[in-house]
Amino acid sequence: MKDILKLIRSRRSVREFEADEVTGSMVDDLLEAARWAPSGLNNQPWKFIVVKDASTIKEISCHTKYKHVIAGAPLLIAVYLDKDKMYNYMKDVQAIGACIQNMLLVAHDKGLGAVWIGEILNRAGEVDEILGAGRMLELMAVVAIGHPAPGKRTSSREPISKVTFLENINTPYK
Repeated sequence: MKDILKLIRSRRSVREFEADEVTGSMVDDLLEAARWAPSGLNNQPWKFIVVKDASTIKEISCHTKYKHVIAGAPLLIAVYLDKDKMYNYMKDVQAIGACIQNMLLVAHDKGLGAVWIGEILNRAGEVDEILGAGRMLELMAVVAIGHPAPGKRTSSREPISKVTFLENINTPYK
């Protein structure tokens, strides 16, 4: 348990990458982790589009205010909700979140950096067109992945006492 908590606590969003390629076996490990996320009724409502081509990455980068992040990544994984597999929209979106978190944790464990780009959803139609996603797929995020550029990345969290309650919202947990 300590190793898992250490991994979770040390993971950071990485927005700057080295130019080095992410190997095929690493990509396979990321996808393996993602597909093993929990989903309601085990419906596995996700589809992934792996993007390695520099010109496609550049084209996608033009559709977000985080252009520099996307354009600087050697690997993108577009994560889609497969509406043909849906049974409950909210539960399926939550499952997608779990699959992305699995991917982020495995990336970190392998020494890669990654960031979940949600803002790109504002231009999902353009991204769908670039990637050939049909109308039964709904873009949930693009994950930018690569070997992290040097830099200090910090983060903090609210204390448990501020976000947790016992029995009802009026009783502090501790």
